[in-house]
Amino acid sequence: MSWITLRTTSRRWEAELMCQLLTAHDIPARVVDLGIASYFGSGSPAALQVHAQDRWAALLLLSPIEAEDDDTSSSE
Repeated sequence: MSWITLRTTSRRWEAELMCQLLTAHDIPARVVDLGIASYFGSGSPAALQVHAQDRWAALLLLSPIEAEDDDTSSSE
């Protein structure tokens, strides 16, 4: 199976957190290092990868929650 990069981040801990979320939903995921660790604690760049067939499910799980606009409460 082929792996595709879903997201990249400058902090490895973010990629690991997203990986844990996907794994909890039975979506195979892995974190790949993209560079060397920095000295000042800002982390190292990393990529989150999933199998190609799990791409859309993973994107839905990692997408932000949309807020509902309630226009009926403002009308008088």
